Amino acid sequence: MGTSRLLIVVCLASAAALAAPAGEQKGVQPHPRGYVAYRTGVPLVIDGRLEEPIWKKSRWTEDFVDIEGTAKPRFRTRAKMAWDETYLYIAAELEEQHLWGTLTKRDTVIFYDNDFEVFIDPDGDSHEYYEFEMNALNTVWDLLLPLPYKDGGKAVDAWNIEGVKSAVALRGTLNDPHDVDSGWSVEIAMPWTALKLYAHRSAPPADGDQWRVNFSRVEWHTVVEDGQYRKVKGKPEDNWVWSPQWVIDMHRPELWGYVQFSTRRPGSVKFRPDVSWEARTLLHRVYYAEREFHEKNKRWSASLKELALRDPLLGRRKEPVQIRLTDEGFESSILLALPRGRSQKWIIRQDARIRPSP
Repeated sequence: MGTSRLLIVVCLASAAALAAPAGEQKGVQPHPRGYVAYRTGVPLVIDGRLEEPIWKKSRWTEDFVDIEGTAKPRFRTRAKMAWDETYLYIAAELEEQHLWGTLTKRDTVIFYDNDFEVFIDPDGDSHEYYEFEMNALNTVWDLLLPLPYKDGGKAVDAWNIEGVKSAVALRGTLNDPHDVDSGWSVEIAMPWTALKLYAHRSAPPADGDQWRVNFSRVEWHTVVEDGQYRKVKGKPEDNWVWSPQWVIDMHRPELWGYVQFSTRRPGSVKFRPDVSWEARTLLHRVYYAEREFHEKNKRWSASLKELALRDPLLGRRKEPVQIRLTDEGFESSILLALPRGRSQKWIIRQDARIRPSP
């Protein structure tokens, strides 16, 4: 996702790079956007045209917003999802007045062009997630992130989504600045056989399963020079996303949206918010406070008081957040109340991995 993805590696030592997303300190962080993806009984033809019955029956996501959830994007972007026993299907529609693309080699840094990006964390633990990027030339870059960049992660470029299919349909002329275009649409089919490698759960999913997903669009400001499109020098790219990140960094998987898989009739199921969302919010606040504390003191803390973490959510909980130091760093836990008097322990580590306790 744009230059910010590179900057976050360079700035790991700075407090700004470790800060929690803006607006996260009062109340529960807004629940990410959710989408219900329905199963299709007919395999899709991947041509970028979105003409299959399942696409006509499936609703669009909400329009993409600025990555920080503030400024309104210059062009509209929206997406759809569907699935069958073989593939996860993704479609998107991108308004664009000037279609252009330059990169033709697979696994190059596609966001140096305008692009469309997909991020998938099957089990929602913020580790071992997938990234897929494509431009208007249908040149793709797929990679695996063992853990986020901010936690020392390094992208595995050599990993591929084996058997992935993608296509682009253009509504205009590519790399021709003499006219005004309408946009482009994309269609992607990702095999479950590839996605299940690091999913740590059923793939294809079961009815009702939820995966963490987000979409991003990188859009550069351009001018025409010598009959060709050129980026405006010194002007950063725009980053537009489906579910807001609240910070210029796509590699905060805890903020991605949710896709809920359904085997029922399209349009008949409502999205089910994540019951663990408040627990996830609190644990990430501890995580970011620990990172800031470690930056200043070169050690981790086992005390909420020492972290100076004064949070109204913490104050109203019957069960306090626990922190214990480990050989690797720290582990913070919280007890989540479930229906019918049940409970579940959730844990986050110093490397941002979050999960329910076995």
